[in-house]
Amino acid sequence: MKKARMFPFERNRYFYGKLLTVRDFESEQKYFNDKRRLLNRLLFGSGVVAGMQVVPVDDKTITVEMGVAIDYLGREIVVPAPVTLKLSMIDGFTNNEYKKNVYLYVAYDEKGREPVHAVGNSSVRGEETSEYNRFLESYRLYVKEEAPSPLSFEHSGLMEDIVTIYQDNDVRVTQRMPKYANPGDVVDVTLVVEKTLQTPRVSIAFEYAADGFDALDQEGNQVRFLEPGDKQDTEYRLSYSVKVQDRPGTIGKLVLNSGATELFIGDNRIPLDHTVSHSVEIIEQPVAERILKDWYERSLDQAAEGYADRNVCLAKIGLLQLGPTYMIEQVERVPYGEYIPNASLMHKIAHNNRASSLHRFYAESQAYELEFGSKPTLDVVYHPERNAFDFKLGIPKPQAINDEIATGTIDVTMDTQERSGMRFFSRGKRNYVSEEIVHGLGAGQVTVVVGLEEIPDANAPVGSGGAKVYFGSADVFKDTEYEAVLPNITFGTLIYPDKGSFRIGMKLAGATEATSLRVRWWAFKKLADGGNVIVSNVETAINEAAAGTENN
Repeated sequence: MKKARMFPFERNRYFYGKLLTVRDFESEQKYFNDKRRLLNRLLFGSGVVAGMQVVPVDDKTITVEMGVAIDYLGREIVVPAPVTLKLSMIDGFTNNEYKKNVYLYVAYDEKGREPVHAVGNSSVRGEETSEYNRFLESYRLYVKEEAPSPLSFEHSGLMEDIVTIYQDNDVRVTQRMPKYANPGDVVDVTLVVEKTLQTPRVSIAFEYAADGFDALDQEGNQVRFLEPGDKQDTEYRLSYSVKVQDRPGTIGKLVLNSGATELFIGDNRIPLDHTVSHSVEIIEQPVAERILKDWYERSLDQAAEGYADRNVCLAKIGLLQLGPTYMIEQVERVPYGEYIPNASLMHKIAHNNRASSLHRFYAESQAYELEFGSKPTLDVVYHPERNAFDFKLGIPKPQAINDEIATGTIDVTMDTQERSGMRFFSRGKRNYVSEEIVHGLGAGQVTVVVGLEEIPDANAPVGSGGAKVYFGSADVFKDTEYEAVLPNITFGTLIYPDKGSFRIGMKLAGATEATSLRVRWWAFKKLADGGNVIVSNVETAINEAAAGTENN
């Protein structure tokens, strides 16, 4: 099938005694080849199926890995083994200028093999002739030095409206936006700058006039692009957004006036002598349905022949000029996305992404502090023109707990009178009440925690342990390595809320050898009413603020 045009399919009918000629055998092969290639073309499309990666080997050499592709006529292209070639030896490469991008293509190619003596032809012609015994379904690699037009790809015209702002041998500036849009949609307009590696920095600024669209960006209808100085790429993209007005059944226009456009390549200003314009249909029907409708209504000639002269682009290769020669700087594989994905894989991907892609929106968040004791707040503002939410969360500051705690010690001296070798509290009593202690937290309710502190002997060896504070009954540590040398004492506290003070009461549960005791206390101030919850994490604040928002 050397041409895309379809002819009625005919297949051989065999019967006993049929005389088979060359024509019969050729039509046998043609029947199966043409039918398979037609289905390849219409069902699968064209592009790389697997492999065919282009890898730079050195400054002037590339390797094309083994792989499979289908061309725009449905023919299978198979690279059975890696092939390594100098770029200058590939068809189409010229040596007139090295500051450029070149595009590597793969094409279907048939080659004759196994020449044999043709007996029938020699009897007719009278001289010896040879014919090929086989056709090898092979491939051909070649280079083009002109970038393909964005509209030369099969699906581009169905989905996008693409205009060219400027183009020369080194730079091409185009702009793309959807071909169809629904009222109220926010659509992206994409500015694409393509250039060679050694072309000076490119910048462009313009104002656009819109009919059927509203500008959403902060700069209104002004767009500016300046190529970053720290990068070395051959393609840059800048997107800005517009909102489709509620005007179904009309054609939206986005116009770039040449007089309001400034294009610089390096320090040179490039004059533009034409006005470019986008045309977008504003429709009520879902955009995907409209694109499928256009796809299904195309003619067979458009489907099978429309792109018959195209081949699959395997790589865009950026070259740098080095004096009288060149070097390969970078290789971009399959730059125009000509792939044929596996159908079952695409089904799984679509199934996995279906839930997450149904409702897509954008969100911005901001958190700020509130005074301690305030209730958390959550403010949500929806911007329908951008399909975006603004979340503002107010989080109360945590209480400065160190300002609400006081601690101290008191020393209690034991009586020196001996009774049965033991010493007791003064006057032989086993109860002791301290003087009034001011805790320093001011008036109000406090909680006092009391413990008995054991001070280590100053002459104790290093590593024997530091100071210890025992709370509650020390008897629980008896007969363990942690047994206290202190007596077992029961504590009580008496609080004076109006004075901001307290007393400690102690009751001795048994005899002791100690001559003095050190009591350590901690006082915790009761928080003010309404402020007795300390917000210590964002999650708690969000939950409380969300609950308040829901109630409101």
